[in-house]
Amino acid sequence: MLRIRLSMGGVRKRPIYKIVIADSRYPRDGKFIEKIGSYNPLLPKDKKERIKVEAERVKYWMSKGAQPTMRVSRLLGEVQLMPMPKPGNNPQKAIPKKDRKKAEGDKKEETKKDAPAADGKKPDQKTDAKKAEPKKEEPKAEAKKEEPKAEAKKEQPKAEAKKEEPKAEAKKEQPKAEAKKEEPKKEEKKA
Repeated sequence: MLRIRLSMGGVRKRPIYKIVIADSRYPRDGKFIEKIGSYNPLLPKDKKERIKVEAERVKYWMSKGAQPTMRVSRLLGEVQLMPMPKPGNNPQKAIPKKDRKKAEGDKKEETKKDAPAADGKKPDQKTDAKKAEPKKEEPKAEAKKEEPKAEAKKEQPKAEAKKEEPKAEAKKEQPKAEAKKEEPKKEEKKA
């Protein structure tokens, strides 16, 4: 599929974009079919040099089936080559990222409190919570009971192996100790 999209250029902290016709499978800054304009976001919005577009080529490629990306469609809308797209609905945009989770949690709590039950009565949160919690806890408790049994079986051979090791070490140390005791006796006899 052909796309009309931006290809980034320029240097760090000073971007300049080319408006290009490219296959959607090509990388952003990679191979393209034709360059049809440029976009400099650092210039003020009222300058003509900010967006340069060859209108005839845009119309030609759109007739061939090229689809503009959202950003390019906004740029073409500013130049009045096509109608401006509808703005997206992002109510979270004005809220800083660190505060978004707090705001989402508050909204969820409010909706739970305000939501009426199917029979028209407000749900009793305590009874609902009690009903939901045991179902969740029962499988966890069963899993915990099974795990210690398996761990105990695994630990028993380890404990036995540990008990056997000190015995083996003690046997090894005994001949050494006996050999040391015998050596001084031999030396005493020679003297």
